[in-house]
Amino acid sequence: MFVRLAGCPLRCRWCDTTYSFQGGETVTLNSLLARVADYGVPTVCVTGGEPLAQKNCLPLLTALCDAGYSVSLETSGALDVSKVDPRVSRIVDIKPPASGEEARNRWDNIAHLTPHDEIKFVLADRADYEWAREVLQAQHLATTCPILFSPVQGELPPAQLAEWVIKDRLPVRMQVQLHKLLWGNAPGK
Repeated sequence: MFVRLAGCPLRCRWCDTTYSFQGGETVTLNSLLARVADYGVPTVCVTGGEPLAQKNCLPLLTALCDAGYSVSLETSGALDVSKVDPRVSRIVDIKPPASGEEARNRWDNIAHLTPHDEIKFVLADRADYEWAREVLQAQHLATTCPILFSPVQGELPPAQLAEWVIKDRLPVRMQVQLHKLLWGNAPGK
């Protein structure tokens, strides 16, 4: 299940969760853990907005791990991931130029990643792809953890991105936003 935390200091051009920039609902940690337990699922992904912008994100992640869940964190890559519980799988974005937030990449996060984590590039066009390919090679990212390339929905056809990846024989996995294929762009999905 997803636990979506409100708030984000970034404003990526293609953000599909602008509804999470403000608002939300204040809940206690115990209340949130009870809600998660009600779903009866073994896996929880904490996402946002930018979950690390919330002061209680780190205690939430630890509490979920302590409760026996398999936990992942989807983060923009602009905030420090070094203090995230090591049991959590960190999925760290690296923002390409077309995002409008390239300058916010926190490159020192890479040093804290393990094979248990993932790096994700969300790509809008050929220029983003070429930039990501260069970063992948220059930073030796494929030796750090699995790498995901994801197309911006409605801008870069997934088949086009797949063709580029195959042609260049990049050591990456393709990722599409399955929730959008199933439910469209409905908030909360």
